[in-house]
Amino acid sequence: MKKNIALVLSGGGARGIAHIGVIEELEKQGFNIKSISGTSMGALVGGIYATGKMQEYKNWMYKLNKLEVFNLIDFNVGIQGLIKGDKVFNKMKEFIPDKNIEDLEIPYAAVAADIINNKEVVFTEGSVYNAIRASVAIPTVFTPVKTDEGLLVDGGVVNNIPVNRVKRTPDDILVVVNVNAHIPVYKPIISEKERARKESIYQKKVSEFKTHLQKINPLNNNKKIGYFDLINKTINLMIYHNAYLSFKQQPPDIMIEVSHNSCGTMDFYKAEEMVEIGRYAAIKSLKEYNKKLV
Repeated sequence: MKKNIALVLSGGGARGIAHIGVIEELEKQGFNIKSISGTSMGALVGGIYATGKMQEYKNWMYKLNKLEVFNLIDFNVGIQGLIKGDKVFNKMKEFIPDKNIEDLEIPYAAVAADIINNKEVVFTEGSVYNAIRASVAIPTVFTPVKTDEGLLVDGGVVNNIPVNRVKRTPDDILVVVNVNAHIPVYKPIISEKERARKESIYQKKVSEFKTHLQKINPLNNNKKIGYFDLINKTINLMIYHNAYLSFKQQPPDIMIEVSHNSCGTMDFYKAEEMVEIGRYAAIKSLKEYNKKLV
């Protein structure tokens, strides 16, 4: 008999790719995902899973290891975000069918933040694509989403692990996946040659990206903390404290944790590695959970 779960997926940039490995392992071990809530990358992976397109999305992410990641980046000269996001989100439309949330087979909720009206926005109906686009709008990185009444950005600002937004059913198991955990890093073993190859491709594009970034937002070259590092560290600190306040109010039955040092926010070239890190984290936590049941 399958065990029903309510699944909560945190935001965390590229670390959120680990959610794919977690979901695959949950299904492999006989868990039945009855509902999902997510923020940012958690909303993206959760929404793609709910629409039945996760395998296609995973295959595409793996190809990014071999392609020019930054070809998908369209720089923005405005002040609301460095990246417009049109290229990557248009690509996402291939994986996110034109469906309404209320028509999905499982209940789904995505969280965003309205910075004009200072409130959390929870999408439980309407366009899946629009919900995901709003939830992943990382402040100062991706341009925010304008609405008639406000301006929406990444939901991690207000609720990065939305345990209070997932739909519960009788006797279900609450499973939370936090990809910003303050725990040691686990790295799956891959050959050094393959790791070096992937990183050389990516680092070339990173260098080009930083050169462009310096032109539109010059910083002191002597600064030890770069632009994205500064954003990442600031947001992660806020997310860390907000997350554990929510856990106190609604403790999960199973907590699956991935280290916040597993990869950088924009390290999407590490997709294969992050999926395996997520799988390993799920195996570890499920083993501990099953021991308690004996």
